[in-house]
Amino acid sequence: MGLERDDVDLDAGVLTDRLTKFGKSRLVPLHPTTRTALRDYAHRPDAMLGSRCGSTFFVAEQGGRLLHQYVHRVFWRLSREVGLRRPGDRTGPRVHDFRHRLAIQTLFDWYREGKDVEQQLPVLSTYLGHACVRDLLVSLGLPPS
Repeated sequence: MGLERDDVDLDAGVLTDRLTKFGKSRLVPLHPTTRTALRDYAHRPDAMLGSRCGSTFFVAEQGGRLLHQYVHRVFWRLSREVGLRRPGDRTGPRVHDFRHRLAIQTLFDWYREGKDVEQQLPVLSTYLGHACVRDLLVSLGLPPS
């Protein structure tokens, strides 16, 4: 949500995630379909809001940065509209669950492809911004190795 326009290089297909946990920055490669979606999005705020967009990549309806509570509120509303959550439910999927799904789906894909999953764990851990593989395993509710 805090990406700056300069952090998004759609030609190279890389996001720069600056000053994350522990004050580190990292480069995050983008899948071609993600690049296409971000490219489609990138010109919309300027066309709709002009100079009110500022330097942020993702902008709120009136311009400016997205706020966590706004994103979560919109997600709750959309998850009700598509049937993932019943009206009035205080439980259900969260935005952060997509991160967990990506991690688990990646592990399943590696198993299906016959890859040495244990050898690949540092790749997934780095991609998700964990300091070490143990942190990745704990975040997924798996026993640390």
